Amino acid sequence: MEKFIITIGREFGSGGLDVGRMLSDKLNVKCYDKELLSIAAKESGLCQEIFENHDEKPTNSFLYSLVMDTYSVSGYTSAPFLDMPLNHKVFLAQFETIKKLADKESCIIVGRCADYALAEHPNCLNVFIHADMDFRINHIIRTFDLSREKAADMIHKTDKKRASYYNYYSSKKWGDSRSYHLTLDSSQLGIAGCCDMILNYMDIQQKNRNK
Repeated sequence: MEKFIITIGREFGSGGLDVGRMLSDKLNVKCYDKELLSIAAKESGLCQEIFENHDEKPTNSFLYSLVMDTYSVSGYTSAPFLDMPLNHKVFLAQFETIKKLADKESCIIVGRCADYALAEHPNCLNVFIHADMDFRINHIIRTFDLSREKAADMIHKTDKKRASYYNYYSSKKWGDSRSYHLTLDSSQLGIAGCCDMILNYMDIQQKNRNK
């Protein structure tokens, strides 16, 4: 099979990362989630803590960016990059890391506007995983050992941050089916069912290309 990329956007608690990891095992390719942060930090010269603090979050306060901007930048030394607000530096570094990974290998990338970064990639499948609220709450309760109320609050706040981040940087709408090739309901299909649907979609794509 020719080199391919699968990007996975996901509602918090829908199991999108689990889908990515299962696909990773089935396709024998790497699944990148938070691993992207350490790679981008290394390549940009920015402290990894900065990436963790800005991970899939909308723009932070001006004061915070001003304070954190005292970190030196060794990898990206051009004037336009150095003059950017810190949150833009973090996004750009991840953006470039995603593109480099896609050029180097077949892989799965979870979140972080990867579908936008790879809009020009010739063999990229963009997926969004969603689920009903009960499924997501129960998933978060099991994962983080929280009360139902705290799990629901965590879902609301995390989704809001992800949507703001995606909408701001991509100029598209997070979770809108028109932004993706495939949107799947994990509360109906289950994690394995979502994987099967994605693999079937890839098979159909490949057959259409070979016609």
